[in-house]
Amino acid sequence: MDDIVLRGMAKWPNVPAVYGWLSLDRRGHWLLKGDRVANPGIAAFFGRNYSHDEQGRWFFQNGPQRVYVALAYTPHVYRVNAATDTTLALASHTGAPVKTVDSAYIDETGQLLLDTDLGIGLVHDADLATLVPRFGVAGAAAGDAALATTLDALQAGEDVALQLNLGSTQIPVRPIRAAKVPARFGYEPRPVQPAGEEECY
Repeated sequence: MDDIVLRGMAKWPNVPAVYGWLSLDRRGHWLLKGDRVANPGIAAFFGRNYSHDEQGRWFFQNGPQRVYVALAYTPHVYRVNAATDTTLALASHTGAPVKTVDSAYIDETGQLLLDTDLGIGLVHDADLATLVPRFGVAGAAAGDAALATTLDALQAGEDVALQLNLGSTQIPVRPIRAAKVPARFGYEPRPVQPAGEEECY
């Protein structure tokens, strides 16, 4: 987190949190009361000071105050920064680079999710075309027809032998249902103000 944020937290440790103001959409855009945050400096500030609490509620730390974030789907939205035959560089919507990918999933709508060292995240839809050629079955590239059949099976919830080639490693791709993602990965998509907690507007 930024030094100015850490200093604010130390100076004013008991500022009430804010709920219902900030959200994150499926393309990694910050929305403030429903309006997209277009200023790149402000969006970067949000990203640098984005974290979660022990209850799995994600928030932007605005100085001494936590602003809890409503998530359209996952806490992170991943983008492809660079791709070659041997490497794949990914980053979160926050700008943080991905160091490791632990697992991959396809939900019933065909969305690709990656569980990384940063946490679970949806792959930005504009980057799916870059990743599709990296799908394979048992280490071999899948033809268009075979890949389409395999992806259909995953969306239907079948556990099939699809892999995602990350260059140095092959990650199995598993089926998952969108409704089960928050519980599976321990986060709260829509934080609400606890009863009795002081409101802040």
